This record gives sequence, C-alpha cells and structure tokens, in this order.
Amino acid sequence: MIVCSCNVIRADEIRHAARQGAEDVEQAYAKLGCRVQCGGCEDHAQAIVTSERACQRLAFAPQAA
Repeated sequence: MIVCSCNVIRADEIRHAARQGAEDVEQAYAKLGCRVQCGGCEDHAQAIVTSERACQRLAFAPQAA
C-alpha cells in the first residue's frame, strides 16, 4: 500500500527503513533517499515506524524463564 503519494513510498519500504534503524519518519524517508513533502502521510508513516520498532524490541527482548 502506498503511504506517501508525493514520494511514492510503500508501507513495506517504511517498515524496512525502521528495521534498519530509523526511529522516526524523517529518518525513514532519509534512508529511502527523500524527505517529507506535503506532510499528509506523516502521521501514518510515523505510526508504521513506531509499530515496526516496537515489534523489533519485542523480537529481541530476553525471554522470561
């Protein structure tokens, strides 16, 4: 699904950027070689980054014995 129509960025690309260390939408877009344009996608893109980062933290959290 396209999240940013200005830059034609898909949700999976934003997730990948978050897995590569992007902590916010600006960092994610920078990893994709662009920047936020009109801002209409910013909240949705940030939610994707936040969600992906949370999943990464859970995946690498120590397991309780």
